[in-house]
Amino acid sequence: MIAMLSRWKDQLLGRGDAAITVPVFDGALKSNRLIEDARVVAALEAPEDVTTDGRAVFVADGARVLRLNGDRLEEVHRCAGSITALACLPDGGFAIAIEGKEIRVEGGAHHGRQWSAIGAQGFNAVNAITVGRSGRLLVTDGSRERSYGQWKHDLMGLGHSGRVFELTPADGGGRMLAEGLHYAFGACEAGDELWVSESWRHHVIRLAGGGKAPLQAVTDALPGYPSRIAPASDGGAWLTCFALRTQLVEFVLREPAYRVRMMAEIAPEHWIAPALNSGNTFLEPMQGAQLKMMGIVKPWAPPHSYGLVVRLDERGLVRYSLHSRFDGKNHGIAAAAACGDTLYLVAKGNRRLLALDIASAQRELVG
Repeated sequence: MIAMLSRWKDQLLGRGDAAITVPVFDGALKSNRLIEDARVVAALEAPEDVTTDGRAVFVADGARVLRLNGDRLEEVHRCAGSITALACLPDGGFAIAIEGKEIRVEGGAHHGRQWSAIGAQGFNAVNAITVGRSGRLLVTDGSRERSYGQWKHDLMGLGHSGRVFELTPADGGGRMLAEGLHYAFGACEAGDELWVSESWRHHVIRLAGGGKAPLQAVTDALPGYPSRIAPASDGGAWLTCFALRTQLVEFVLREPAYRVRMMAEIAPEHWIAPALNSGNTFLEPMQGAQLKMMGIVKPWAPPHSYGLVVRLDERGLVRYSLHSRFDGKNHGIAAAAACGDTLYLVAKGNRRLLALDIASAQRELVG
């Protein structure tokens, strides 16, 4: 009863979960052009994920796994369906999610191991796989109700059926660590903790005690929708944000009658919702304010799409961030992997694999 009254009061006053305010880019989140100016390694067909074994870089592109050899990409594996998540295994081979509904081990000591469910919990929208120090696989399943490609439907439908699983390739076992998340999208170990992106809540949460302890926010009130997390070599993690929040989208999320009609009557690519790219058609909804001034696209205009990577330290605090602003094209950054001194990024918006020098970026941003 008290919780219901509290929610009603927030809705009346426009605060708490009912607020439509969005954090501004300032301090460690101050915008720059580092992603936009990053080196383009390759143009891809349907990139989804990038991973590394510490020596080589591998990319999931449609149904193919590609290895970066110099500046060339060569196919090393092909699946029967589209790959939605990819991870290198410590003993060789890969853990691959296919169509978001099946996870297979290809190569290595446990070749052929596969999972489509844990008990009665069938996979539906697997979007990230990370290998833990003990060899366990940390898997996030974004939604039980919507498929991997329908993430926009899950956001507009206020979905909260995301799950986190732990799989053990050695014996084929597994267990669920958390459920009921507002779109789980990426996980990694941080010390003795497990960090998980909860996209629609705009934060990274901490799972402790084998997932039995209460969920706690590691970093909260992010300006974007967090996705895959990759461990950094000197502690902390690289957190990708595949899209930014805007006040207009936040407002629409709090207007149920409008949302229902929009989803029923308008094509998803024209919804007032986040996108992986923009500027493709005049039918795109404006996100508020003008898009151009004197015929020039404003880099600070409210974004329909954006490129953002956040560097978190070992406590989950933001050290610095990398950007491709509204007037750029390297948007929809959905995956990152650090190999040596280079950070590799998948820009789904324009289907590119990007690379930038970590030391140069750090010198420019933090000295």
